[in-house]
Amino acid sequence: MTGATRVVIADDQRVVREGLALLIGLLPGLEVVGMASDGEEVVQLAAEVNPDVVLMDLRMPRCDGVEATRRLRESYPVVKVIVLTTYADDRSVVDALRAGARGFLTKDAGADEIRAAVAAVERGEAAIDPAVQHHVVNALARLGTIDERETELDLPDGLTMREAEVLELIAAGLANAEIAARLVVSEATVKSHINHLFTKTGVRDRAQAVAYAYRHGLVAGPNPSTE
Repeated sequence: MTGATRVVIADDQRVVREGLALLIGLLPGLEVVGMASDGEEVVQLAAEVNPDVVLMDLRMPRCDGVEATRRLRESYPVVKVIVLTTYADDRSVVDALRAGARGFLTKDAGADEIRAAVAAVERGEAAIDPAVQHHVVNALARLGTIDERETELDLPDGLTMREAEVLELIAAGLANAEIAARLVVSEATVKSHINHLFTKTGVRDRAQAVAYAYRHGLVAGPNPSTE
């Protein structure tokens, strides 16, 4: 299929992957060149099959869709990502947008919607399903607020807002699984944020991280002992 748009499908549910592959295989001008069950696989596939577009689920094990999108943008910036989701909220839309997603579709999207979305992102445009448009509008409105907060807070040691948010939840006593549920990301993504913030702050464990958070005013209250 010379000249066809090369598509990779990333979803942890086999029935979804195979159903989408069957559907896309019937669409003229599109070719499925790979399928992945998690974010780690889709990043590896990008290096192997050189896709034009990735249809990306948000909730996947090991590496979720947001983190995978971020990695693709960094390593393979020509690859366009369209998020496929069964849900949408302002937070997930903000994260996906900032990671580099170019489109949002619900998983019940039909053939015409998928074909139109792929064509749009290939032209450099955004492709937003009407079912999630209001979340995108809210997210875009909040992006400026988030950027202002990052500047206003002047976070120490190069921490990002998300890393500071994870640190605050650690200080509140939440386990990784609880943090993942609160932020609507995978545990693998939470662990990645924790590793990054530990490296930046020079702490060795959660107890020291909590003390660091209080010492730098990232959470309110007395500074607990690290002993």
